[in-house]
Amino acid sequence: MGGQPLYLEPRLESRLRSLVQSPELLHTLTDALGSPLNVLVPDQLADNLARFRSVYGTHHLSGQVFLAHKTNRSSALLRRLAATDAGVDVASLGELQHALGAGLTPDRITATGPKNPEFLWLAARTSVTVSLDTRDELEQLATLVRKYALPRTRVLLRLSGFEASGVRVLTRRSRFGTAVRETAPLLEAVERHTDVLDLVGVAYHLDTTSLSEKALALEGCLRVLEECRGRGLRPRAVDIGGGFGVNYLADGGQWERYTTALTEAVMGIRPPLTHGGHGYGLRNEAGTLRGALGLYPAHRPVAAAGYLDELLSRSAASLGGRPLAALLLEHLYDLHIEPGRALLDQCGLTLTKVLEVRDDEAGGPLHIRLAAKADDVALEDHGVLMDPVVVPRHPMNADGTGTGPGADIGPGTTTGSGTGTEPVAAYLFGNLCLEADLITRRTVFLPHRPAPGDLLAFANTAGYCMDFHTTRAQHQPAARKVAAWQEGDRWRWCLDDQYWPTTPVGGAQ
Repeated sequence: MGGQPLYLEPRLESRLRSLVQSPELLHTLTDALGSPLNVLVPDQLADNLARFRSVYGTHHLSGQVFLAHKTNRSSALLRRLAATDAGVDVASLGELQHALGAGLTPDRITATGPKNPEFLWLAARTSVTVSLDTRDELEQLATLVRKYALPRTRVLLRLSGFEASGVRVLTRRSRFGTAVRETAPLLEAVERHTDVLDLVGVAYHLDTTSLSEKALALEGCLRVLEECRGRGLRPRAVDIGGGFGVNYLADGGQWERYTTALTEAVMGIRPPLTHGGHGYGLRNEAGTLRGALGLYPAHRPVAAAGYLDELLSRSAASLGGRPLAALLLEHLYDLHIEPGRALLDQCGLTLTKVLEVRDDEAGGPLHIRLAAKADDVALEDHGVLMDPVVVPRHPMNADGTGTGPGADIGPGTTTGSGTGTEPVAAYLFGNLCLEADLITRRTVFLPHRPAPGDLLAFANTAGYCMDFHTTRAQHQPAARKVAAWQEGDRWRWCLDDQYWPTTPVGGAQ
């Protein structure tokens, strides 16, 4: 490909780094359970929660952290969550049933998303807080509560369409929530149904990484809460949803070099970096760069708990220029958040077995076929570009001599079981009989040539990228899941649905 390899090395904290440096364990797991295989690390979730809680402590705020259930279907993660003081945000009847069965009590569950009558009924029956998007949804819930003599139900009103005074700033449109300009009829409906509905606060959901937009939305929610109090209602919380982000990459310089090189490749200044000249949203129109880069900002110095801290430190221009956290504290409002991928950061990886390595063109990228489908490793579906880690079946020294299956490995290693020890460029293909089954559209740079039987470990896939899109197309298997935890310097594991918070104490496998 010419020039230096454009690595995008994954960020690995201690648990995931230790896991990918355990090749004997990983190969044993895939030999027994197949490829692809998802390995989850439930204990990391508790560490991530502690980081968010520390931000609450810094700003002297109270409130709940709800894991967005939709990010992963794992029972192990949900059961580990139940052993903390956090809650879960469920967006379907099935997710609600899963949460209740995992040990989450109703006071630690909030119901969001599109809702059918069955979902609303079970939420109300079990006294789960319901986040309502529209007045029609509010009326439907009130009718169900009266008709079936259900308990008075706690509700949040989800809002959208926030606007700033002075300089015109808008939050992007969301199909979830009622526009703030239509708040009055929504609150009138609440007042008509106070016998069956208890308004506990307001909420918003924004699909953006923009701090300014989210600060504007929180500021707008605070104004609506004041309007509620003026009507004699007693709201006590604001739920700001998720979208706190994850820093996927270890090196911001690699990200800058790659995106610069991708732009140059689209413009024809350097050889292509993608299969079929895919531009990730960029295109060359008669020598002019058009479009926008449709990629997740994979290197984010401010993400997760740090992002929340920055948001709370923002000033509310229309409320005296005071920090948002100070305004929440002054009114004794609880702050609820719904992190998804940020709470599952570093909580798992996806293992895929190398089936075939081909040299299709002299000097061109290798073609590597994996025992997995593109939707089993859905990083690119979410615009996340990140290198896999090569886990050789038989690690080698630089001189090509074997070291046995127990040698440590990690990102950037230059030794392996293949025929070469130099960096290689490759396209990663799936196992479907389909031209479009590309694990990566981009050229991936690996520290050495892998061999059939080696594993490629895709790190940090627990949030959305593990099973959100997975299918059983062409009768290819969906990835199974295992949960892993450390006991001293050893890793232990069990099947995902066999994990409970007591499992490490009892000692399964």
